Amino acid sequence: MDIKINSYTNNRALYEKALKYIPMGVYGHLGPSEGCAIPVSAFPIFSEKAQGAYFWDVDGNRFIDYMCAYGPNVLGYNDPDVDAAAFEQMKKGNCVTNPDRVLVDFAELMVDTVAMADWAFFAKNGGDVTQFAVMIARQATGRKKMVLTKGFYHGVAPWTQKLGYGGVIPEDVCNNLYIDWNAPEQFEALVKKYPGEIAGFISTPYYHPIFEDNKLPAEGYWQKIRKICDENGIVLIFDDIRAGFRLDIAGSDYHYGIKADLECFCKAIANGYNVSAICGTDALKSTIGDIMYTGSYWLSAVPFAAAIACIKKMKETKTQEVINAKGRKMQDGLVQVARTHGFDLRVTGEPSMWYMRLGNDLPSTLCHQEFVAECVRRGVFFTSHHNHFINQALSDEDIDYTWAVADEAYKIVKANHQADIDAGKIKLI
Repeated sequence: MDIKINSYTNNRALYEKALKYIPMGVYGHLGPSEGCAIPVSAFPIFSEKAQGAYFWDVDGNRFIDYMCAYGPNVLGYNDPDVDAAAFEQMKKGNCVTNPDRVLVDFAELMVDTVAMADWAFFAKNGGDVTQFAVMIARQATGRKKMVLTKGFYHGVAPWTQKLGYGGVIPEDVCNNLYIDWNAPEQFEALVKKYPGEIAGFISTPYYHPIFEDNKLPAEGYWQKIRKICDENGIVLIFDDIRAGFRLDIAGSDYHYGIKADLECFCKAIANGYNVSAICGTDALKSTIGDIMYTGSYWLSAVPFAAAIACIKKMKETKTQEVINAKGRKMQDGLVQVARTHGFDLRVTGEPSMWYMRLGNDLPSTLCHQEFVAECVRRGVFFTSHHNHFINQALSDEDIDYTWAVADEAYKIVKANHQADIDAGKIKLI
């Protein structure tokens, strides 16, 4: 199999230009300064185009994309059905003084699709709707405190961050309470310690932080959390921004056997068109009218049309079954490739949204970072610290190529660390 090594001349030149006009050149988690690209020389910085399971950078290098734009690409980039619906809506109107009727069509589809939903409300980013969920819980209960899982990520609003982070002050987080994942007894203890003070419990459906193995809910975990919330008037919020519509078209709360009070969606909802949604139960519907919450582009019609097409196609093609099967196949193969070179690749999380690391790595995770970098240099885009994503356009040929690249990458990593292996710092299996 022909495997070429990428060069990034145009990427570097464009990044130098970007530094003159944009803070950090590329801000946020996609920028080189955020530690997502180690070493920076192995990674592209700017894309030129995307199609299906791939994107191309400004040097013309093609990548099989296992980050899927950090989640939004679920059907494949530039899906023809989703794009056709969006372009047709664009001809009619997008941001108009009054919302387009497609708003109602989209809300109806969400209610018909998400098992717990009696209503739907739309915004743009995942953080928009997690923030709104917290406001709804507080308005509905008249309480201040929120319970979160340690290692959480619910957006970048100050309440979602930690004291000591830039721009975050004590008042931003003073009403946050924290428990460990899979520890309902800790939640119960907080309820007893703060009786009548807890407005809501917000959590992702399973534990998927960065730089750490993902963990599924223990047997009966969500049922215990649901019971505690019911007994104490606490609003249960599912942050389904990443996992939503990847695990189950009916929602991840349904997938794990319970019914949330509020559920937040974003990434896979419209195959890359910018829209997010919060769904809720009838008991909380009237609360919405008491809260002022809106945005300049939240009622734009094009993303609504795209989302309708995306959800309908996911239902018709059974996307969740397809991407979980493809993910399981690809990951099982990666584990076997790693074993042939003596490396213990650990895969955790759900198959359509998995995390991986080496169990017999150096303490610095240097070997896994090197493996990822060598794969990226050869056109397979992984990251070393974050969960990955599968999209429906990924082919068997893409998976075969991924395995071939992984094989070559592990050979290089093993050769680079022969001294560590000989010294017993890395114990091969």
